[in-house]
Amino acid sequence: MAVRKIIEIDEALCNGCGRCVEACAEGAIEIREGKARVIRDMFCDGFGACLGECPRGALRIIEREAEPFDEEAAKRHVEARSGPKEGGCPSAVPMVMRPMAGPVVPTGEGSELTNWPIQMRLVSPNAPYFKDASLLLAGDCTAFAFAAMHPDFIRGRTTVIGCPKLDENEEFIDKLAAILSENEIKDITVVHMEVPCCGQMKRLVHEARKRSGSSVPVVSYTVRRTGELVKDA
Repeated sequence: MAVRKIIEIDEALCNGCGRCVEACAEGAIEIREGKARVIRDMFCDGFGACLGECPRGALRIIEREAEPFDEEAAKRHVEARSGPKEGGCPSAVPMVMRPMAGPVVPTGEGSELTNWPIQMRLVSPNAPYFKDASLLLAGDCTAFAFAAMHPDFIRGRTTVIGCPKLDENEEFIDKLAAILSENEIKDITVVHMEVPCCGQMKRLVHEARKRSGSSVPVVSYTVRRTGELVKDA
């Protein structure tokens, strides 16, 4: 292998926002385990189109031994990536949406979701829907147990979901701290299941507020497995 220019990513600085992924036309970068990574040297042309997109300065061009850039292989790779990426989500590109009108779910209520993606690992702290937002942080299972999730909680809020048991907690805290630091969040509503692991959501929010120096008000609710909603003390 010859020595050539190639992208290097500092994982300590990367917050997994995905902007570099969108900027890389060759598909050399993907979000894996919450961090941006060069998945194959041969897909990276070393020109650095992604550098200016990173809000944390986590990317730089270095010179090291690497596979030669293969433009044709990169094109085939991009064409083959039409299916879901890691994490089960087909796209992490931030989208602002309008609520669906009319009876589109069995309860007769319309969808109130106005942002995408919603999984904490996939959202970008710089997404436009976080600006001056009321933030809903919900456990993954809450919408399945609480029938009125859309009208009672999603309506009028930017929604982010997560699971303290399955998600990497430090990554969750860092991402939320970045959201709080880079946006004027009005308030946070936490909705979690009654099970102990989901109850840790409040602790993660507390740590993120402390890490970011934010004093944003927080109110939390517990959803019981029977579907009953209880406001936390």
